Amino acid sequence: MPELHRRGAFTEGGVPVQSIFRAIGEFIKKADMLLLSLCITATVYGIVIISSATNYAGNSRYVLIQLVALLLGIALYVLFTLIDVDIIAERRELLLLFSVLFIAMLRFFGVERGGNKSWLDFGLPVMIQPAEICKVIFIIILAKTMSVKQNKLSSPVTVAELAGITVLFAAVIRFFSWDDGMMLNYLLIFAIMAFTGGINLIWFVAAGGVVLTAFPFIWSRLGNYQQDRIKVLFDESIDPYAKGVRYQMNRSIRALQNGGVTGQGLYNGTMVQSGSLPAQHTDNIFCACGEELGMIGCLLILALLAGIIIRCVYVGIKSENYMNRLICIGIAGMLASQIGINVGMCLGVFPVVGLTLPFFSYGGSSIVTMFAAMGFVSGIRMRPAPDSNAHYIRPKL
Repeated sequence: MPELHRRGAFTEGGVPVQSIFRAIGEFIKKADMLLLSLCITATVYGIVIISSATNYAGNSRYVLIQLVALLLGIALYVLFTLIDVDIIAERRELLLLFSVLFIAMLRFFGVERGGNKSWLDFGLPVMIQPAEICKVIFIIILAKTMSVKQNKLSSPVTVAELAGITVLFAAVIRFFSWDDGMMLNYLLIFAIMAFTGGINLIWFVAAGGVVLTAFPFIWSRLGNYQQDRIKVLFDESIDPYAKGVRYQMNRSIRALQNGGVTGQGLYNGTMVQSGSLPAQHTDNIFCACGEELGMIGCLLILALLAGIIIRCVYVGIKSENYMNRLICIGIAGMLASQIGINVGMCLGVFPVVGLTLPFFSYGGSSIVTMFAAMGFVSGIRMRPAPDSNAHYIRPKL
């Protein structure tokens, strides 16, 4: 039997079976099983709500797809726990090129839903959302770039490079998918990683000044419906009867009010079971939970998601590697910003931008991406010091 590499399971001749079993053994002993348990619990809870939210249509397809996505997600969690993220990060130029081309495929194969052309349709049972999948790649690219430039992180050249990467992703998403919510999620991820990574605060002040200066131009470039979605947060007279721009917001709040503290009961929600709550199995699943399981059910959702975020931050703080710490913080920031936007939409304090609730909303791409991201966090937690005898899969890219 060939001698195993000190940190890798790959040999010149391929992947020995013994190496695979040893890697799996390392996973069982050292992987972040608490994080995996939280992710599975949140997803199963979400599937239960999806089952109720789609019950009125008499279609079990959504539940089946979500279950398959969960199984695939667990497999990816294991895989990305075992794969050394350092090796993947070293190919950041290829990752950037892949991401841009992947998202650009929406130009030819994209399918429009709810005003966003965010999904690729290849005739499969499920559609693929490139920008969702590329979020983790974006985090790895930023973390690697900041790690390489760590000693001159606040220099104009480094800040320009990081901002350029972010603007490129944001522009590609905006141009090919028109998904403002996803674009905002990317921008917030960058801001969180830049702040926690140690970029001088003067750059944030400068960025704020640029945004304020450019705001009139940005506002003028928004469509009338986009402007109304923002203005209606402060002036309900724009849509006094809630039949236009306030319709989804109004229905969301009403569903939460119907549920009260304990809810109307699973499969018994007035609006959910009549299908009168917009996007009740996707963007508004938090409201569907609120109507049927009440404030208690919603607080359980937030508690599970908070647990996942806290665990990611904890792993990042404990890591002695700057890049790995940034990856964990970036993933936590990705979750926190998306949750904040989604719950804000449901409560009527944030414009409707069409962003789902991680782990809970229906969507195979989202589930798979979230578990893959958590796999990287788990791998960072179990990654030993350089002189350790633990075994990792180190792919040749």
